[in-house]
Amino acid sequence: MAEFKELVSSFLREQMQSVESEYGKDSPQFVALEKQYIKSPLEDIDYEEHNRRHYEADLEVEETREGSHHLRGMERLYNRTIVVEPTLACISHCRYCLRGNYDYFLLTEEDLDAIAEYCGTVGKETGIEEILVTGGDPFLIPEKVEFFISKIREKADNIRLIRIATRLLTHDPNQIDDRMFAIFDKADDNIRFEVATQINHPVEFFPETIQKIKEIQQHNVRIYSQNVLLKGVNDNIDTLVELYTLMHRYGIESHYLFHCVPLKGMHHFRTTVGKGIELARELTSGGKISGRAKPMYSLMTDVGKVTLYDGAIIGKENGSLIIKTGYKYEDRMRWNPSWKLPETAFADDDGRICVRYLDGSDD
Repeated sequence: MAEFKELVSSFLREQMQSVESEYGKDSPQFVALEKQYIKSPLEDIDYEEHNRRHYEADLEVEETREGSHHLRGMERLYNRTIVVEPTLACISHCRYCLRGNYDYFLLTEEDLDAIAEYCGTVGKETGIEEILVTGGDPFLIPEKVEFFISKIREKADNIRLIRIATRLLTHDPNQIDDRMFAIFDKADDNIRFEVATQINHPVEFFPETIQKIKEIQQHNVRIYSQNVLLKGVNDNIDTLVELYTLMHRYGIESHYLFHCVPLKGMHHFRTTVGKGIELARELTSGGKISGRAKPMYSLMTDVGKVTLYDGAIIGKENGSLIIKTGYKYEDRMRWNPSWKLPETAFADDDGRICVRYLDGSDD
């Protein structure tokens, strides 16, 4: 497994230098960027977060090929939505990346064609209507994205929404050009597009970022952000209020505010879940931001995303929280028969999947 090396785009380095010059090296603005992108010795310290990979949701299918066939670069944890990762390449490495310990790959046209075929056969029969194209950064390979969408139009008329994830808005907005806009302009009554991004601190609203947000929106594409609560970056109410106020101002819809996942090298980013709950309560129920700007505070567990509704935490055990999800085991097996219940999870008497989730620290 390859080392997750430090990688910062030229654009982002220039922004960091500008922020350091304007605010100072010890300022919250510069520290927020430094912590997110500069490799820290703390990543190499062994803590409880020892797993290198998160959930497993790959597919083995028999219906679309002779014999069992592994659909590379595709995951299915949910009924209506599949995740497609055409590449794991990025131009900057976020130090808390969910897939930082995955081996690099780039899907071929044959891989993408097989996924489109699945979507229009098995996927159509089992309720798939949305695709999240993520990675890696698919905006770096617009030709592959365009090919995949053409195959979806050809083979999967059940697909109504394609969401494409990118961090180029902050990593290098100048790389978002007419090739992606041409894809967006092909939206019609059958398929529409959304852009998913991630902005974790107000300082990341660089002038070039704001301009590119406006350009994307001019192509009738919604942009939404799913942010991560990061210790020392945005784990205070003032920063979160400013962040979500700016998102709302520039027309970026709020989606998830994730607790940082329990993976190797991320201990120093992880607050307690309880601190996140208190911050989310003040943020969403304290009258400090627009009601249209409120995120859903959620966990990325070994069985999928879980929003922390009332009663979701049903116990604690050896530093982990026991989370009761809304997922039913029988439903999951119907969506993805090759899925295996992880060691951290179990089904309760009602068939609901419960999962252990390692808590963080506020030290």
